[in-house]
Amino acid sequence: MATGCSERPSEAPSGSAAGDSKPPVTLTFFSATLNTQWEEMQSPVGQKIKEKTGVTLKVDYPVGDPKQKLSLMAASNEYPDLIFANNNVNILVDAGGLVDLAPLIDQYGPNIKKLYGDNLKRLRWSKDDQSIYFLGSFGVNEQQWEPRDGFQLQHQVVKELGYPQIKTVQDYEDAIKTYMEKHPTIDGQPTLGLSLLADDWRIAQSVTNPALFATGGSDDGEWYIDDNTKKPVYHLTRPEEKEYFKWLNHMWNTGLIDPESFVQKYDQYKAKIASGRVLGIIDSKWQYSEPEQALRQAGKEDKMYGMYPVVLNDKFKNRNFQSPGYSGGTGVGISKSAKDPVRAIQFLDWLCSDEAQILNSWGVEGVHHQVIDGKRVIPADEMEKRNKDPQYGKKTGIGVYGYPFPQYGDGVKDPTGQTYSMKSQQQIIDSYTAVEKEVLGKYGAKMWMDLYPKVSEFPVKPWGAAWQINIPQDSDGGLILQKLTQVTRKRIPEIIMSKTANFEDLWASYQKELEAAGVHKLESQFEQLLHDRIELFND
Repeated sequence: MATGCSERPSEAPSGSAAGDSKPPVTLTFFSATLNTQWEEMQSPVGQKIKEKTGVTLKVDYPVGDPKQKLSLMAASNEYPDLIFANNNVNILVDAGGLVDLAPLIDQYGPNIKKLYGDNLKRLRWSKDDQSIYFLGSFGVNEQQWEPRDGFQLQHQVVKELGYPQIKTVQDYEDAIKTYMEKHPTIDGQPTLGLSLLADDWRIAQSVTNPALFATGGSDDGEWYIDDNTKKPVYHLTRPEEKEYFKWLNHMWNTGLIDPESFVQKYDQYKAKIASGRVLGIIDSKWQYSEPEQALRQAGKEDKMYGMYPVVLNDKFKNRNFQSPGYSGGTGVGISKSAKDPVRAIQFLDWLCSDEAQILNSWGVEGVHHQVIDGKRVIPADEMEKRNKDPQYGKKTGIGVYGYPFPQYGDGVKDPTGQTYSMKSQQQIIDSYTAVEKEVLGKYGAKMWMDLYPKVSEFPVKPWGAAWQINIPQDSDGGLILQKLTQVTRKRIPEIIMSKTANFEDLWASYQKELEAAGVHKLESQFEQLLHDRIELFND
């Protein structure tokens, strides 16, 4: 998350003295998303945050489905001080479990106001309830330089096959099949062609969302939304996506999909990737970055992955770089049970300060970076650790206090002209392995983003990201969506693993189940919510 120029930033920007004269306090924090780098605030960065704020975070992560844990909180009316509910914030809002942050921000949030600027209004809950219940976790004013999703293929595959075109699912299949035939084993173990992950909610990242992306859909969660009509469709009802799943069914029946794909757990999936014997995955970068780092650390750079904008056929464009504008994301809120909401908002405000933003990305001056001629510089040996050590965040604390807390996006500059995050296009290129640079060069590219359709090819989405639009928990729409999710998690694996002759009947049956669960009624309700969001975001 490189260097800029000009004088060094002030050591005490506004709001940075949250803990200077306040007694130590422990804030309880529930995060719906596990941070595998969480270091109990024992790292150099964690210690510095405690020193500056007087706050110690006591973090609780869910075991199993976070939605169940959040529902129990709502039912018991007992909450930790701080909560990150991810995409289940509506459970807490509907139960009255979160406080409106707007008055607290007005009084205690100068750094929050500075960080979000005009985007603060996009954190309002809805057209009817304009409270701010959380601070958006997505980088503000971010420039996207890396694809977040795609079809991943090991570098050794494209190298051996002479760098073939990887644009359609047929191209992707041909590469996997050809390489598997040549190399039935890797390091003495059976070669796995395509490994998918269907472990609980992660099925969306690896199995169902890619069907949307490969057929011209943007990252809108359960929805396909036409740019012109603004009409939402539950994307798994689209005939285009039926063809995508027919392709996966074909891949299954030809033995190119890992037979454990629909039973393996996330840890097993990561271990397989780290073994180097999985040729292809279809996933979000954040889901496989840890085992890929392990491959790098083990010197298996040719078994790391390229990311390709694969589509069903040449009628479609991959929209990974379509901009939602600032969509806020979900984020950290303060519960009504918080013992000291003022201290909590002061802590969050300090995390928004220049000092904190630089600390989280660059680490401690003199330890993780140097300042030379007014520029922050990462020493070569430290950069090597960043790139190769999967536990780097845990050891240093760098990056640990970014998501889901507030953060400036990549490319945003501090008052001295340097970027808050250390990420830049050149830094990304410099972080590539020699193998990666070779592969990209053969495809006429310098970065993976060069292979994707450009952001300028698509309109900015006036609704932000549709997956962040909240369906009221107590409405029949919320219940319908829950049913659709349950049906999908059961039926899609069955359809993919079915015999070819049974595919059509099983797909038709699945569509009938969606209709019986009320999919069209939900689409109608969501259309109104979508239009309300467009009005809220663009007033």
